[in-house]
Amino acid sequence: MKRTLTKGSKKLLGAWAFYDWANSVYSLVITSAVFPIFYGSLFREQHIEKIDIFGGSIARAPLISYVTAAAFLVVSVISPFLSGIADYTGNKKAFLKFFCYLGAFSCIGLYWFSLEHIYVGLSFYFLALIGFWASLVFYNSYLPDIAFPEQQDAISARGYAMGYLGSVLLLLLCLAMIMKHEWFGFDSAAAPTRWSFILTGIWWMGFSQYSFYYLPKGNNANRKLTKAVVFSGFGELKQVWRHLEDSPRLKRYLSAFFVYSMAVQTVMLAATYFGEEELDWGGDDERTIGLIVSILLIQIVAAAGAWITSKVTLKLGNIKTLTIVNILWSLICIYAYFVVSPTQFYVAASAVGLVMGGIQSLSRSTYSKFLPETTDTASFFSFYDVAEKIGIVIGMFLYGFIAQLTGSMRNSVLFLGLLFIAGIVLLIRVNKVKENYN
Repeated sequence: MKRTLTKGSKKLLGAWAFYDWANSVYSLVITSAVFPIFYGSLFREQHIEKIDIFGGSIARAPLISYVTAAAFLVVSVISPFLSGIADYTGNKKAFLKFFCYLGAFSCIGLYWFSLEHIYVGLSFYFLALIGFWASLVFYNSYLPDIAFPEQQDAISARGYAMGYLGSVLLLLLCLAMIMKHEWFGFDSAAAPTRWSFILTGIWWMGFSQYSFYYLPKGNNANRKLTKAVVFSGFGELKQVWRHLEDSPRLKRYLSAFFVYSMAVQTVMLAATYFGEEELDWGGDDERTIGLIVSILLIQIVAAAGAWITSKVTLKLGNIKTLTIVNILWSLICIYAYFVVSPTQFYVAASAVGLVMGGIQSLSRSTYSKFLPETTDTASFFSFYDVAEKIGIVIGMFLYGFIAQLTGSMRNSVLFLGLLFIAGIVLLIRVNKVKENYN
């Protein structure tokens, strides 16, 4: 019989962080590296830039931005339902498993992605994104359950670092399969590219089993699900909003997070599409190698960035550190506007990696440390995730709209820089509220 692990134990903390190792391959292979290159190549092979879909003619980059925004909109709508059910029935792990498997099997479905069956392919992309992000609602909500406040910054950073490093291993295998396809018995790079999607799904499901084994089922005793419970999540979000009225510093932090996270997540989701379309790589092979090397560089540097940020936080505090990181982000966006060569793109990728891991892990742990004493942590993290997802919907839609309107994603990058500047202003306001927080 499995022994229940106590809060703060090394094994429980390790099991929680290991889910980052399992699911981060989606972020790397599907969101950042292989799929964006694969997606762009489908259009180039048929010598088209636009496709007739959804009743209009849409360019490839805005199309994927709109589908991404739609998926995040769904996540933001269903999260309150899910969190209310999970908190009431005490089975958040069941929901974590469901969305893990939904995302993983949808990744496998991307093997059949094609322009001839674009609706089916985009549906798999759509569902994979929902599976990944909806699972994070429940994964993140475990943080205050399994770790004490003084442990949360470090274990949050450890989770991101494990995710970055673990996903790099799979990407290296995928890169070897694509670039040296004859070693693996393939006639061309096309087949191993599609097999990368299958390996991503298998990796995600397989390594998640360790986390599923040790994570607790939930906080509450088993309760029966009723119709009223299904809608209770929205009531819980209202309660969270009322808590914010009693905690002005938390409210100001969430406002800042909403704005700068909108920019951060849009950069992460659109960076490879920017590099794939806006830079002159010289050829398809050079483009594939260059973009994957850039993503690998981001991941490796991001692991160090998450660790460095956690150490700086010990000296400066969470809010001051986040302000500095946002300043760096805004400078990166300005620099990216002028990037034209692969070497310049590598410099930008290194800078993004340094600040990417730090801002993600620190944002999550800062929010966790602001929370009032409660057992309904899924509701609070649902609020956090809903704010993040609505921000992504707005960010990705505007990114795609600006790119479609102006004909260049460079103008969209400048827009993201303005969001980081707004985030800096809002973060400065957070420290002007006197509360018992360091």
